[in-house]
Amino acid sequence: MEPIKIDQVVIGSCTNGRMEDMRKAAAILQGHTVHPDVRVMVIPATQKIYKQCIREGLLEIFVDAGCAVNTPSCDLVWVDIWRYGSRRKCVSTTNRNFVGRMGHVDSLIYLASPEVAAASAIAGYIANPEKVGDK
Repeated sequence: MEPIKIDQVVIGSCTNGRMEDMRKAAAILQGHTVHPDVRVMVIPATQKIYKQCIREGLLEIFVDAGCAVNTPSCDLVWVDIWRYGSRRKCVSTTNRNFVGRMGHVDSLIYLASPEVAAASAIAGYIANPEKVGDK
């Protein structure tokens, strides 16, 4: 099967931005860099989780990998700035992938675990986290 190239990864939000999700994504991203063609947004679910990410050094891992870290929110619910053009592909740990939810009606959203989302961010396509770093 041909790899599914992606344009964006979303890890977290007001749903599925749990501390354990942040830790899992950071463990995959640590020491790696996000693919240059992929935009990655990390959104802890709450201020408490955001602060715990700071204490544990996870935000530094995300930033060093090339992710944008947002403050806790449901941004993908109401902020149009994150919307993107047609025929784009996004891997997301959020809980919704219905048409028009996170982008143009012709875009595709693939729901995934934090590990798959992070591995895909590095690879530039939907990837197996067990193969991060394999050529």
